[in-house]
Amino acid sequence: MKKILIDFFPIFLFFIVYQIIKQETPDEAIYGATIALLVGSFLQIGYLYFIEKKVEKSHWLTFGLILVLSGMTLLFHDPKFMLWKPTLVNWGFALAFIGSIFIGKKTLLERMMSQAMLMPKNKWQFLTLIWASFFIFSGLLNLYVAFNYPEATWVNFKMFGMLGVTIVFMILQGIYLYNADFVTFIEDPEDSKTENKKDVV
Repeated sequence: MKKILIDFFPIFLFFIVYQIIKQETPDEAIYGATIALLVGSFLQIGYLYFIEKKVEKSHWLTFGLILVLSGMTLLFHDPKFMLWKPTLVNWGFALAFIGSIFIGKKTLLERMMSQAMLMPKNKWQFLTLIWASFFIFSGLLNLYVAFNYPEATWVNFKMFGMLGVTIVFMILQGIYLYNADFVTFIEDPEDSKTENKKDVV
């Protein structure tokens, strides 16, 4: 839960500021929200670096794109740069996931999830391609909404739509893995200790 709050903090701040400014000056809402997103991203990175002592590569990638695209949005007073941000982030992840199949001994997905489950190498690669395909799809979906619907609709989609699509994807993935015979889930040591204590009692 904590990780989700940290990851979505800049987006949440973007959404709130946009809704507030839109009530008074709709034409300037995207620019105020862009500043809020930039500030939120600095706070996010600062918290992860100084408090958590760890900033993941995905956070650096997102932060870099926000820094560049928000700067261009404000400099040229053109919201199109921000409209592209979710797509470029998703496609960046897709590229990284696909590249990890050919570079290194483990895919990014295996490095992220191998502590929770074991699978053959070819299955990790297959699941990595599924994730990459999802990122590509999400990027395309963002462009479709951004350039075919009003700005306010895109902002709502960015906050709720993308999150909803991601949740559905992860649920479907969980069902697939839970029913797959090639997956071995690793038991959490803390859970084992808890069960042993119950047995003793």
